[in-house]
Amino acid sequence: MSSRRVSYFYNPHVGNFHYGPGHPMKPHRLTLVHSLVMNYGLNKKMKIYRPYKASAQDMLRFHSEEYIEFLQQVTPQNIQCNSVGYTKYLSHFSVGEDCPVFDGLFEFCSMYTGASLEGAQKLNQNHSDICINWSGGLHHAKKFEASGFCYVNDIVIGILELLKYHPRVLYIDIDVHHGDGVQEAFYLTDRVMTVSFHKYGNWFFPGTGDMYEIGAESGRYYSVNVPLKEGIDDQSYFQVFKPIVSHVMEYYRPTAIVLQCGADSLAGDRLGCFSLSTRGHGECVKFVRELNVPTLVVGGGGYTLRNVARCWTYETSLLVDETISNELPMTEYLEFFAPDFTLHPDIGSRQDNANTKQYLELIVKHVYENLKMCQHAPSVQMFNIPEDALEPEENRQKEESDPDVRISQSDEDRMVEAKNEFFDGEQDNDKAEPES
Repeated sequence: MSSRRVSYFYNPHVGNFHYGPGHPMKPHRLTLVHSLVMNYGLNKKMKIYRPYKASAQDMLRFHSEEYIEFLQQVTPQNIQCNSVGYTKYLSHFSVGEDCPVFDGLFEFCSMYTGASLEGAQKLNQNHSDICINWSGGLHHAKKFEASGFCYVNDIVIGILELLKYHPRVLYIDIDVHHGDGVQEAFYLTDRVMTVSFHKYGNWFFPGTGDMYEIGAESGRYYSVNVPLKEGIDDQSYFQVFKPIVSHVMEYYRPTAIVLQCGADSLAGDRLGCFSLSTRGHGECVKFVRELNVPTLVVGGGGYTLRNVARCWTYETSLLVDETISNELPMTEYLEFFAPDFTLHPDIGSRQDNANTKQYLELIVKHVYENLKMCQHAPSVQMFNIPEDALEPEENRQKEESDPDVRISQSDEDRMVEAKNEFFDGEQDNDKAEPES
């Protein structure tokens, strides 16, 4: 396997934001991932960048102006002020319980969106073969509203950047939840094929992703959905993942790929109901890597922190083609991985596999029949390429050249708060059944 040029994007402040007490989304997981990546020495195998921060103008490439202005201006303080009047917008933009207003909300969105945008540009300019942004992958956000813990859809914005240079972009989603925001954004075009493997049925969020959602107008047959039942294990997952992705590559022939690696499809996830191991989840990443197509890799869901950190660290090692030890290295966060302190623990399954071989074969056959209806590798008329979203790297001033700079005192306070809340909540999470 040929050596691939890998770029990794990380802002040292991105893990310090806090959705609020008891909320399952914990950006602190990103700090754990980065700590393991560095202590395994994987940073020596790739270029590490402190990424660009996306501006409101960048976000307006997909989202509405009214919505982005709201995200810029709303704070936990002014939302309580009747004279400002933000309260009436909460339901309008679906901001509230699942998608709360927290300190630094817009800054958080700028960090994870900018990293995906810069990764897309590096692929466009042939500076990298693989770009990794574990802080991204927020696939539920819609044009006019937040959804499913997601505010700005960095994936859609990254794909729009890739489309400046690439005639066909393939989006693959292995999160336990359907990638509805990305599918909706590109439902009417053949320039992007969306392929989502997800839990479907029994009112599981977001309630979309039936196999008969296939796209419309020019995008008919370019939305591929693989609705799965609870408890799917590694072997059953491969029974659908490998043949479907292989068929998609044969018929669509993408020139760039975006891979969303939501880790809530792992066994033991706080909100998930699948039974994938870290090795099984990683096998999907390895399979996509070996397709040898320029690829943007992003994070997504994942609500049992120690398992998310293990998974994305392992997948970073696969992307740089480096074998790493099952024994975790010494880090400042080692206590999070007690009692086993291993990369591939026996997580176990809380769910029986409800996916029969016959059911999975039916899905693969249905997808294959739809793919045969596609125009082979749709072409694109020649056009002038728009300017890149970012200025050339040498002209942009970074806040710091080293992504591991010392964080500010306020960031340290937020990190301590997040860490304490993690230990308070994780004891209960280990006993709780996953929601479905």
